Amino acid sequence: MTKKIKVAIIGCGFLGKWHLEKALSLTDCEVIAAVEPNPEVWKTLGEKFPKVKFVKDISEVMNEIEAAVVATPTSLHYQLVTQLLEANKHVFCEKPLTSTFEEAKEIQKLAFKTKKIVQVGHSERFHEVWDYKEKYSEFFTGDLTIRMNRLAPFKGRATDVDVVQDLMIHDLDLLVHLFHEKPRQVRAIGHKIRTDKWDYVSAQFFFKHGKDAFITVGRNHIKEVRDIEMTNKHGCFFVDLMNKEYKVARFNQLDVETQSYPSRDHLLLEQKEFYRSIIDNQPAIVDVHDGVTAVLLVEKVLESLEKRQLVDIE
Repeated sequence: MTKKIKVAIIGCGFLGKWHLEKALSLTDCEVIAAVEPNPEVWKTLGEKFPKVKFVKDISEVMNEIEAAVVATPTSLHYQLVTQLLEANKHVFCEKPLTSTFEEAKEIQKLAFKTKKIVQVGHSERFHEVWDYKEKYSEFFTGDLTIRMNRLAPFKGRATDVDVVQDLMIHDLDLLVHLFHEKPRQVRAIGHKIRTDKWDYVSAQFFFKHGKDAFITVGRNHIKEVRDIEMTNKHGCFFVDLMNKEYKVARFNQLDVETQSYPSRDHLLLEQKEFYRSIIDNQPAIVDVHDGVTAVLLVEKVLESLEKRQLVDIE
């Protein structure tokens, strides 16, 4: 009989309810409870998921679980992940791992000490287009200009954090993941438009080995845009993450190659990988080190915004 990981879903808000739905659909886990302090949410989700047990605090089911999915506001991540690791539980934590780099480093130390899996929810890695990277490897190496855009009309959600923590963190993780190098410096500019936090940010990242990256994010745009473009001596490789399409303009060809790729359920794949890592005793597909690196880059972008100057990353 296949082992099922006993799990609790902590937080049933915008992302949490989707994580709950995904967990209930998987054969590698058994949902012991959903943790949510708001009884009104119990009522709403209880109608959709009548067999799910709802509790107010993780302590009520801590002895019954092996793992937990943390999908709460970021401000609660450090406390919850620490509590879970100290109780010897595996953790899947939505991005960002923590609010600060210092907190993230503490989580990393605790994960190493307890030898428990900590996976972080950097879901943009799961686009199928990245499976084709080897085929187009010439666009990912050497002297390279990278442009990433992640823009959307104002939706009124996630206004408790700035766009660096909410949106740019996706691209910061992809930047290191795709190009296997952490930038050494960053210069950022931004605007506070709808909230008292950064609603629009554009940042330039400088690398040691011939790469420059420009990332722009915003939540007060006229339309939704999510794309990545790599340009070098071989031409241009462009990916439209919204429409699941990529285009290649090579230096020696007149025609532009255009291909589409299928959609994937990123949340489902993330959770699937998490439970398989536990069952097979394998490293997390997006591990605690990846989460710590993303938080560091977020912190450095915010530092550059506040200081209005170029900032060293390490």
